[in-house]
Amino acid sequence: MASMNTVLFISFLLFSVGVAGVLIRRNALVILMCVELMLNAANLNLIAFARHAGTVAGQAFALLVMGLAAAEVAIGLALVVALYRKRDTIQVDNINLLKG
Repeated sequence: MASMNTVLFISFLLFSVGVAGVLIRRNALVILMCVELMLNAANLNLIAFARHAGTVAGQAFALLVMGLAAAEVAIGLALVVALYRKRDTIQVDNINLLKG
């Protein structure tokens, strides 16, 4: 079994890659995937701390986060499809709908 420090380090790396992807990438689908990566890193932390404490509360919260992530993906993809239909691009820099 992996130690707590190893699991937390892997979670930190996953979260860091997700944050870097959100800040660097300009494709809306890649940004959504990086947000999902950050949520999975948080789930890994929740499960690791729950296992360390000997409770199932972290696993229950992880299931809740997975449900919220599924809703976020559905709404995010709907927004991306709507923006693509309106502007013919999913590049975040080219979307300027608030300008008159």
